[in-house]
Amino acid sequence: LSHFGLCVMDMDSTLINIECIDEIADMMNLKLEVAAITEAAMRGELDFPASLRKRVALLKGLDESQLQRVIDERLKLNPGVLEWIAACKANNIKTIVVSGGCTMFVNHVKALLGLDYAVANTLEIVDGKLTGKVLGDIVDADRKALELVKLSDELGLKNDQTIAIGYVANDLKMMTAEGVGIASHAKAAVQHQAM
Repeated sequence: LSHFGLCVMDMDSTLINIECIDEIADMMNLKLEVAAITEAAMRGELDFPASLRKRVALLKGLDESQLQRVIDERLKLNPGVLEWIAACKANNIKTIVVSGGCTMFVNHVKALLGLDYAVANTLEIVDGKLTGKVLGDIVDADRKALELVKLSDELGLKNDQTIAIGYVANDLKMMTAEGVGIASHAKAAVQHQAM
C-alpha cells in the first residue's frame, strides 16, 4: 500500500449499508417507487443525472430533520471500512468520498471516518424543507472520474498510484480512469470490469 497516494471511494452501499435517497424516500412512504428508479440507474439502464432529478423531485416537501433521522437510525458503516481507512492513513494515502448522494450524508461519513475530501450533490432546502431540486452540477460518472484525476494531479501522483472503489455503473469511469479499480458489494457489470 505504501506505493499508493490516493483512494477515491463511492459512498452508498460501498462505505455505508444504505442507499440514502431510498431511505429518505421511505420517510415519505415512497421507498419502493424511488428504489426502482435507483436500481435501474445502478444497472446503467437510466441516465444518472436524470434519474437523480426524478428521485429528488419525489422528495419535495420533506422536512430537513428527516435527513438527520436517516443518519441516526439507519446509516451504518459496511464491514471492513474502518480497517481500510486505518490502512490508508497508516500508509499516507489521501482519502476522498465522491458520491452521487447528498452533502449532508457525505459530510457525516467524511467526519466519521476522518477522510481528507468529500464531493457530493446538494439538495435544495428552503424554510427547512426539501424543494425537490438538486443545486449545481450533478456528481455523475464523469465528475467522479474527473475528481480522481484532478486530485491525483494536485497531489503529484503517477497514474498507477491511485485506488478507486465503487459499486455501480456510475463508478466505472473512475474505476478505470487510473490505477487500481476495486468492486465492493458491487453489481455484476462492475464486478466484471473491476481489477
